[in-house]
Amino acid sequence: MSIINPHGKEIIKVSTQLAGKELSLEINRVGFRTTASVLVTYGDTVVLGTAMVGTRPVVLDYFPLSIDYEEKFYAAGKISGSRFIKREGRPSDEAILIGRLIDRPIRPLFPKGYRQEVQVVASVLSMDPNFRPDSIAMIAASSALMLTGTPFDGPVAGLRIGRVNGEFKAFLTPEEREASDIDLVVAGIESGITMVEAGANEVSEDVIVDGLAWAFEQYQPAIQLQKELAKKVAPTPQEYTLVLPDEDIQKAANEWTDGKLGETLRKPYPERNEMVNNIRWEYHEAMAKKVGEEEYKAVRDEYDEAFTKALHEDVRRGIVDSKTRPDGRKLDEIRPLSSEVGILPRTHGSSIFTRGVTQGLNIVTLAPLSYAQMVDTMEQNDFERRYMHHYNAPGYTVGEVKRLMSAGRREIGHGYLAERALMPVLPTAEEFPYTIRSVTEIMSQNGSTSMAATCSSCLALMDAGVPLKRPVSGIAMGLMMDGDTPYIMSDIADAEDFAGDMDFKITGTEQGITAIQMDMKVHGLPVNILRQAVEGAKPGREHILKHMIETLAGPREKLSPFAPRIEKLKINPEKIGAVIGKGGETINKITKETGAQVDIKDDGLVTVAAVDTVSIEKALEWIRGLTEEPEVGKIYTGKVVTIKDFGAFVNIMPGTDGMVHISKLSNDRVEKVEDVLTEGQEVKVKLMEIDDRGRLSLSIKDVEES
Repeated sequence: MSIINPHGKEIIKVSTQLAGKELSLEINRVGFRTTASVLVTYGDTVVLGTAMVGTRPVVLDYFPLSIDYEEKFYAAGKISGSRFIKREGRPSDEAILIGRLIDRPIRPLFPKGYRQEVQVVASVLSMDPNFRPDSIAMIAASSALMLTGTPFDGPVAGLRIGRVNGEFKAFLTPEEREASDIDLVVAGIESGITMVEAGANEVSEDVIVDGLAWAFEQYQPAIQLQKELAKKVAPTPQEYTLVLPDEDIQKAANEWTDGKLGETLRKPYPERNEMVNNIRWEYHEAMAKKVGEEEYKAVRDEYDEAFTKALHEDVRRGIVDSKTRPDGRKLDEIRPLSSEVGILPRTHGSSIFTRGVTQGLNIVTLAPLSYAQMVDTMEQNDFERRYMHHYNAPGYTVGEVKRLMSAGRREIGHGYLAERALMPVLPTAEEFPYTIRSVTEIMSQNGSTSMAATCSSCLALMDAGVPLKRPVSGIAMGLMMDGDTPYIMSDIADAEDFAGDMDFKITGTEQGITAIQMDMKVHGLPVNILRQAVEGAKPGREHILKHMIETLAGPREKLSPFAPRIEKLKINPEKIGAVIGKGGETINKITKETGAQVDIKDDGLVTVAAVDTVSIEKALEWIRGLTEEPEVGKIYTGKVVTIKDFGAFVNIMPGTDGMVHISKLSNDRVEKVEDVLTEGQEVKVKLMEIDDRGRLSLSIKDVEES
């Protein structure tokens, strides 16, 4: 029996099994005024995917597609931990990164020249805490687009997978994610993979490729389910006009550029860039004279796009026909490398890494653990982010005039990739009790800035004395398909990226891969081609790593004199209250009188930071006195607090008293305790025993015999 909604439309629901659970897609339950909306349910996770399509093309030179992922704290039964703001506001970095994950496999599936405005929003309404909802949000976004009638060549599906005890698994629990040696997101269409993102604990290329193949097979039921829903709904195809260069304009561009591109442009960057700019200006001047100055103003953008297309085709011809790249390099050749460390005198660590025209300046700053970033997201309770990598790339880095703005989606994404690349080799807080901020200031761009950020960050961290397990390098690879033949390029520059079919970044140590980001402009690639690309990256990555090690072989033994000195101490968590004191009285007194900053973690890790070691030692000694555990056989200086007929109670440390029996007061016979001791008297005692009830037995006479 069909169910009809209040507007007279049938509620349609389809379902299938995905990784052992039911996945269902439902329409006409909510979102009546959207172009299309789909309610996706997987276990207790419910995500609403909505798509809105503009009614007419907009006058832009790009496809105005926006895809957003919305975290709703109520979905997890949470209220934001912020004391002042409870409403969801600017998306967290985590939400922005998931929005990018959804966007990247979807965007290439629209035809070039499509200019309708499209907005897709994936809103998490209910969240099962046992797994992350991002892959369900991707299915929701794709399902909604499938019902809009737009020329979307989907559907798309994806999975986040891990590997526990050598077995691949999707929808991992938090405990399983912690135990997994990879965190791999794979997305694509029925015929191939279109997007990959991964973090890994130095795993081999084979593990990554096997994970791609496994995930590709596992997400196929979600593809078929979306097709089933689209077939039932049968959306009306949208009428649209592609904004493409006029065939006559493209022909004119091809004819004019014939003989002016090709071998004459096989020059190193930036010489090639300057030549291309000069040719472009000559082209526009020639076309304006041919068409007429006034008429040309209206079609200049079309002529410019036609020139760019001719330029891209020239790049492809050079690579396919002669295996020669735009700057004259061979397919596996790396641009010239240069790097320096310790270049900024007052920073804690610094480096410059240069590859061709691409250059990254990185600065590392160290601070006490209390400076870690508090992160409040829908998926988990507040947690601390101890290592942060931030990436900046102003307009001057590409030779343009641009207004300075806060970090956008691209900057956040590039920064996260470089951050993820280094995380597997960072020391733990117990090993290195510092908060670490690494900032990459891109100085110049010509492809692969995220990998320059990775390499410069690694060098600056080692320059700062951060004890990395091993150095990490990164490389950006490119791919062009000529029929079924792949042409794989190492260390791609902008021209190859713009003209190519895939770019991917891969980072790692000498022992294995730590991070991957892979995007395709073609409609999916099979795993066997991706295997060639992943394996082809290894020699280039090793070449760059060798260069980095020649610059700085490993972490410096000493920190910068301007970095804070931090020492650590592990105490019994039950003694934390003794250090903090009532209302923070004790810890504030320690800080004030020693000049050191004291931070305490719930597990009993105490860190003490100061500019000099004297302040640190004073604070540590104070804390040891407050938290020290009684040790049998040790001699203490204590104070008599109570005298009884049978002996005396002596305080040997804050909050800890023991008893000296009258027989243990002296080697001579003692008639009365008062004959030997008085209250308030300082005495040396030896701890002889701690019984099963925690009572301390002390001796004065055994001190004399020791």
